[in-house]
Amino acid sequence: MKTTIEIPDKTLRRAESLAADQGITLTELVTEAVEDKLRHSAKTAEAGESSWLKLYGAFAKSAEMRAETRQIQKLIDAEFERIDERN
Repeated sequence: MKTTIEIPDKTLRRAESLAADQGITLTELVTEAVEDKLRHSAKTAEAGESSWLKLYGAFAKSAEMRAETRQIQKLIDAEFERIDERN
């Protein structure tokens, strides 16, 4: 799939140089970088609660509210897994 993104000139030059040094295309480098970031985010999410949940949880006034918020996050995670399976 093709897309257009804006990258600061300095970052683009560094990415092009790194891709050339590694003997890969810029597309391959960007794809690897995004996949690495997604894997890291998934590991972080598995290790604990998502950032929005931590923030909201800090303001939850009761254990019931915190439990409900965790349940909502589980539902959201399950839906994203279903989406990922279709792709």
